[in-house]
Amino acid sequence: GGRITTAALAKASGVSEAALYRHFASKARMFEGLIEFAEASIFARINQIMESEKSTSMRCTKVLYLLLAFADKNPGITRVLLGDALVGEQERLHSRVEQFFARIETQFRQILREAVMREGEESRVDIDQGASLMLALVEGRMQRFLRTRFRVSPLAEWDGNWELIAPCLFPSAD
Repeated sequence: GGRITTAALAKASGVSEAALYRHFASKARMFEGLIEFAEASIFARINQIMESEKSTSMRCTKVLYLLLAFADKNPGITRVLLGDALVGEQERLHSRVEQFFARIETQFRQILREAVMREGEESRVDIDQGASLMLALVEGRMQRFLRTRFRVSPLAEWDGNWELIAPCLFPSAD
């Protein structure tokens, strides 16, 4: 995709360009606002999942579903998070989305590490490899959503795919 204009942002958000500029000092600030919204939404919900779920496999399952559902409901933000909407924009915006995905991977790593500590035995799956794989699944499905111009949902056939992958990550699913 090409660069996004403030006119396109205004149209997509249902407000005037003037209203956007009253709220945000620049287009870069508008993108930062979208990234901050994604971070706040995703990480608040991940914290709820971490508190309510004790099972490692359920934690991962729910976090993965959360990320894919968020992308599905927010195609414009998905473009921003994947960098597609940031072509030609400031480097700090690209760094912010890089940091967003790094935090997601760190969260997966933490879930897997806590399982090892809680269960007192080594996981059959390397923690870094497992976290990397789950992040790649999310990013790949988001990328397909973007590539198909939002026709193929990131949730399309997800349950069946996850049923194939989950036993490899969680051989003795709790």
